[in-house]
Amino acid sequence: MQKKNATVHLLILDPSQNDAETLVSLLRNSGKATRAHRITSEEDLEETLKAGNWDLLLARDDVEQEFGADGALAMIRRMDKDIPFILLTSEFTRERTVSVMKAGAQDTVPFENTDQLVLVVNRELTALEDRRRRRILESHLREAEQRCQLLLESSKDAIAYINDGMHIYANQSYMEFLGYDDIDDLICIPVLDTLTPESQEKYKEFMKSFAESGEDGMTMNCVARRSDDQELNVTMSVSAATYDGETCTQIVIQPEHSDAELEEKIRQISSQDLLTGLFNRQYLMDALGQAIATAGKDNKTGALAYIALDNFMSLKGQVGIAGADLMLGDLATLLKEQTPENMVLARLSDDAFCLLCQPCEEKEMADLCEVIRKKVEDNLFDINGRTLQLTLSIGVAAITENAPKAPDLMGRAHTASSELKKKEGHGQGNGVLVYNPADYEAMDESNSVDAIQKALDDNRFRLLFQPIINLRGEGEEHYEAFVRMLNKDDEEVSPYDFLPPVGPSEMAIKIDRWVILQTIKQLSSHRSRGHDTRLFLNITAETLDDKTFTPWLSVALKAARLPGDSLIFQIREGDANNYMKQAKEFSKAVHELHCKVSICQFGCALNPFNTLKHIDVDYVKIDGSFTEELQKKDEAKEEVKEMVKSLQSSGKLTIVPLVENASVLATLWQAGVNYIQGYYLQAPVPEMNYDFGDH
Repeated sequence: MQKKNATVHLLILDPSQNDAETLVSLLRNSGKATRAHRITSEEDLEETLKAGNWDLLLARDDVEQEFGADGALAMIRRMDKDIPFILLTSEFTRERTVSVMKAGAQDTVPFENTDQLVLVVNRELTALEDRRRRRILESHLREAEQRCQLLLESSKDAIAYINDGMHIYANQSYMEFLGYDDIDDLICIPVLDTLTPESQEKYKEFMKSFAESGEDGMTMNCVARRSDDQELNVTMSVSAATYDGETCTQIVIQPEHSDAELEEKIRQISSQDLLTGLFNRQYLMDALGQAIATAGKDNKTGALAYIALDNFMSLKGQVGIAGADLMLGDLATLLKEQTPENMVLARLSDDAFCLLCQPCEEKEMADLCEVIRKKVEDNLFDINGRTLQLTLSIGVAAITENAPKAPDLMGRAHTASSELKKKEGHGQGNGVLVYNPADYEAMDESNSVDAIQKALDDNRFRLLFQPIINLRGEGEEHYEAFVRMLNKDDEEVSPYDFLPPVGPSEMAIKIDRWVILQTIKQLSSHRSRGHDTRLFLNITAETLDDKTFTPWLSVALKAARLPGDSLIFQIREGDANNYMKQAKEFSKAVHELHCKVSICQFGCALNPFNTLKHIDVDYVKIDGSFTEELQKKDEAKEEVKEMVKSLQSSGKLTIVPLVENASVLATLWQAGVNYIQGYYLQAPVPEMNYDFGDH
């Protein structure tokens, strides 16, 4: 998938500037940082494609355009650019859709179907990211294969690759071991001819067994015959491999020695949990990673069960540490008795075990887990004369071709196990639950407005403050206020992330007002201690359109005896463009209360300076994507310098956010930037405690 905070570089072919702005706003509102360029001519597109990397092209199907969608698509194909192309039509026709998709477009979407367009854009950006990642991985694979080849050639182990019983590759050690000087001599010889007649039959049976089981690392003892007819007792091990893109078998031969048994014992100990004798966490995670890879490659479904012992700390308190060890040992024995041989049973942590099976359906695993759960519940554990009854909460997760990485898949099974304990209440658990991704996605998104209201009612909102520093060292005290909500797991999240994409607007207004009221109270108290501090407050589009806001704000300021110029209201550029009239009126109204206005995420619209012609703002915070690009591209430095120069010539104070290190400061100073903000100075914290005197 596309990285969450990755900036989307967007090309738009549309005769209407306003419609192009609407498309940019649509993507920004769907959570994507978007940098756009509107194509004006064939020459413009060609220069733009040569100048940079682009992620997406949205083209309006307008027959009256001098340079239209078909020409743009043809140019992308001619220049062999991997840029998803989506045609926006006034009405859907099958013939037009088929013709443009044959020409190389990814899809057609009616212009008015904005919800569908967002989904199609997400799909194509994800596919583009996958293609880019695949190209990188293919490059890494080539490099890895080259390194492997070098390692093979220099290895002291005697290694060969065989296909249909014939040698197709052998390293120098292998040739020396069997007495051959030239690889061409060995390639003509079947593997059977390098063994004695007695070992040949044994080898045939061994390879048949390997083909049936597919188990890498199988070994056999046999007698090899060198080119000079000398016979050697050897151990041969085999594994599946590929060579030059062809499936084959790798064989390694070593002189027979007595260390093999010792090595096997060491391998077993390193993969064993010492307390229970089961496999340990490392072995399980390796096996789970292998199972996920197999599911992706061969579409072979598997299942993982996370078996949590309920109330472990309470039980440990009853029987002590030594008693708890005995209890876990007895539980492990019972689990082992119930586990079929084809499954991996491992101890994950103090109170958790795991079952892994492939091939296996999740229902089959859940049924087995129910048997195990009942068996444990019915068993009486005798620990040092004390009788204990144990219960288990077991979460089951499927391993499919679409499964995430091993830690995330383990997280799914753990989530289902934890959910059981919540459902049963009082941490009792004692059940089996299968993880359903769709259910958990719905759970995250459903009742989100209720969750916010409950958090407001329960006072589970927190304010954080991050300093904004004057780069010219004039000692002013500015902070930006951020709001965080404690969710059901007591994790800090932004409450705005809980709101559905299309409202309801009342909740956004409620959050804005809560933030403003609380910051006014804190700021009033802070200023009473001799600080001349000003606060940046972010507001949503819903507040821009709220006619009752400024009368309410006036009352709040008077009640707190706070001057209006201590507050700076910050509007997102996307909201300002979508609600230009409301933003203009809002700016005028708050200026009458002597408050200031800032616009943030500036520079991502097609014509950002056009916004400033209509809305009177005092501060402009440049979009964070420019800060990131400053450290990567020299062109970005000039772009920022020009932008800052233009803004300051029109009387705007400039702010650059996301300053994460000192290396970018010199560039910002030379560019004439007024203020900076970022983790390099301080992360958002609950108190306004930054020492501005140091700067």
